[in-house]
Amino acid sequence: MRWLTVNVPGDPGREILLEKPGPPALDPKTAEQVRELLTKGAAGGFLFFTTDDAHQTYADLVAKGVEVTDEPTDRPYGIDFGIRDPFGNRLRIGQMHQRP
Repeated sequence: MRWLTVNVPGDPGREILLEKPGPPALDPKTAEQVRELLTKGAAGGFLFFTTDDAHQTYADLVAKGVEVTDEPTDRPYGIDFGIRDPFGNRLRIGQMHQRP
């Protein structure tokens, strides 16, 4: 079983667990089916991270070979874009508008 736990700096009570579906939680055949669905974007949720500069973060991630699912787009709440990790997890990264 493989996973990665990420903590928010200075806030050890807040963490994110990223997990590759597989044994012992799932038998090998089911795990492969789940990974296939995740890779297609047909299953699972997604995480939303914020950044101060969506366009720069996008450029940095593209330069590192990260799979982009949606390019930076202006939205009512800010600018956001989508990426997918190597296990098929969908992630959104956004630069939020300043509130008045």
